[in-house]
Amino acid sequence: MKGNEAQNSLFFLGEALVFPPVEYAQDDGLLAAGGDLSVERLLLAYKSGIFPWFNTDALLLWWSPDPRMVLRPKDVKISKSMRKVLRDDRFKLTKNQSFEAVIEACSSIEREGQDGTWITDKMKRAYLQLYEKGYATSYEVWENDRLVGGLYGVDLGTVFCGESMFSKVSNASKFAFIKMAQELEAKNYRLIDCQIYTSHLESLGAQEIPRSEFIQILKAENKRGE
Repeated sequence: MKGNEAQNSLFFLGEALVFPPVEYAQDDGLLAAGGDLSVERLLLAYKSGIFPWFNTDALLLWWSPDPRMVLRPKDVKISKSMRKVLRDDRFKLTKNQSFEAVIEACSSIEREGQDGTWITDKMKRAYLQLYEKGYATSYEVWENDRLVGGLYGVDLGTVFCGESMFSKVSNASKFAFIKMAQELEAKNYRLIDCQIYTSHLESLGAQEIPRSEFIQILKAENKRGE
């Protein structure tokens, strides 16, 4: 298939470990359906600028939106109120101490305009496997020894692909995100991939860039890691 015909078609994945070019994604970013959530396929997806996203009763769908929402760690925005939160001893941050609890909490948060959760039991098992193999990371926020916020994502070495965050008390997820960005800046990470636009992410400094630019950054980082 070539040209517009390919771009307007939904690709169905089989057992082969391959994805179509991201340029063939539909206007909403939908690229392909099917396949599986194996560690190998998930890593190939993220390294190619693709991520899975689907509802409980739906077919496994793969996305690569254009533009792409990203944050350069050095550009994280910290409001005056959050600077005070960061100075206080209210929250404590840990890393990779409660990955399963974080993803479970993310799956149970009710989000405006979203019917149900895309973090299904299959998704949880898949990302837990990524975590066990050292590819997925969680950041946990504690208040009086209670897990009150956090986030998780896939770590590609110099690009962190954020997947989901949650907050049970005000500012907990912002605390996790800002602390993560500061850590990644210190480690010379290029980008935090935030996937799609939200006003919340924009308020933290994330911005949209062309997908082509995002893919070029991924390719350069993938090459460095070979």
